[in-house]
Amino acid sequence: MYRASDEVEHAEWLAELEAAADRLDLDDAVRSRAADLFLSTVPADDRSKRAAIAASLYVATLVGGDRRAQGEVADAVGVSRLSVQQRWKDLLEETGLDAPDW
Repeated sequence: MYRASDEVEHAEWLAELEAAADRLDLDDAVRSRAADLFLSTVPADDRSKRAAIAASLYVATLVGGDRRAQGEVADAVGVSRLSVQQRWKDLLEETGLDAPDW
């Protein structure tokens, strides 16, 4: 869970998340879920925030039924596919979400 002040504090990062969501042409529900995931688990280190954005977007697409490739999400955010691959399962677990059945 996060506070409303977290949105203000991390506005710059949320703008990057929105820009990546625009590049991926994601719907509002997926964008909202990704922002919630990011704000609920935002890392302290600025270097990790871009990867956290990518993982949040990827998980939001999985949970929202708008599945995207890890590489596609990584490219939209400007991180490596490995960054997404290393973080998305932990994010699911940390937030109590279930992975979709494939």
